[in-house]
Amino acid sequence: MTKTKKSIVMVAFAVLLLCGCNKSSKTIIRLQKMEEGVGSPTTEAELKEAIKKYQDRIYDIQLAQGQIGIWYKMLGTRQLDAKMYGEALDSFQKAIQFYPANQNLFYWVGVCAGYMAKASLDFKASGATTSERYNYLKLAESAYLRAIELDERYGRALYGLAIIYIYELGESAKGIPYLERFLDIEKRNTDAMFRLAEAYYLNYDFDKAADLYDQIISLTKDEKKKALAEQNKKTVLDAAYNNR
Repeated sequence: MTKTKKSIVMVAFAVLLLCGCNKSSKTIIRLQKMEEGVGSPTTEAELKEAIKKYQDRIYDIQLAQGQIGIWYKMLGTRQLDAKMYGEALDSFQKAIQFYPANQNLFYWVGVCAGYMAKASLDFKASGATTSERYNYLKLAESAYLRAIELDERYGRALYGLAIIYIYELGESAKGIPYLERFLDIEKRNTDAMFRLAEAYYLNYDFDKAADLYDQIISLTKDEKKKALAEQNKKTVLDAAYNNR
């Protein structure tokens, strides 16, 4: 192993101790002193030499931190693929400590939190809605919002946030603008059209819902989707007539 590789591994180990194991900063400093051969400089020459050695470490530290963030992201992805949503959520949250402006990480936090909300059942059968489920849903909401803040045209986050509002939090009106923005990006996405039409219907905007079902009927080649859109349009028109 080259000196540079040894240096990066040593720094990575030190960063992991600091970030993952909650060791004190004194431990990290002690490791640095051991590797660099810097004790307690007192003379001007010793101080200058110590400064130079530690300045040379900055680049190694940046490389190590970046690599650790990537490893946490890779670990989270593997855990997500294995449907280990709680573990994946923890890994993505740790990755964010290294990449706090990465919209993809916030999106995956939203996905994992949504799955964890579904897993938060009332295991004690008390009949009460658990606060844990609500907290996970709010975490998903905030994660999606942060992803959109970082990239306003991030379609998956727009769609995910709308689904949380419409189907999980019971706030369909909040989901409408995000689905509209999503369809500005993916204009022929009939699945999103179905979701938006349902949100319009829930908010008594029957004309917009009917128009969307017409769009689906004209766009899709899937006969099942077309039949469902025609059926839903009839339901919408009946509701519009009854609410006159």
